[in-house]
Amino acid sequence: MTLRRHTYTEPQVSLGKKDRAANVRVAFSVADPDRITGQKIIIVDDVYTSGSTVKECARVLMKNKAMSVAVITLARAV
Repeated sequence: MTLRRHTYTEPQVSLGKKDRAANVRVAFSVADPDRITGQKIIIVDDVYTSGSTVKECARVLMKNKAMSVAVITLARAV
C-alpha cells in the first residue's frame, strides 16, 4: 500500500465541515514516494460527505509528485 493512514482520528460523522478537515489533516502519508512520482492516481471513496478525507489524500499524493489525482465516489451524502 502506498498511501497510508498513519494517525487514526475521531470518526468524521459527528464533526462539522471545518472540523472534519482539521481531523484528517496530516493523518495520511506516502510510504514510497517513488511509486507515485509522475503517476495518475484514482481514489475510490464509498461515500462522499464533506470531501475532507479525499481532499487530504489528494493533497498528500500531489505533494509527493503524483501527476494527477481523480476521485470516484459511489454515493454522496446529502
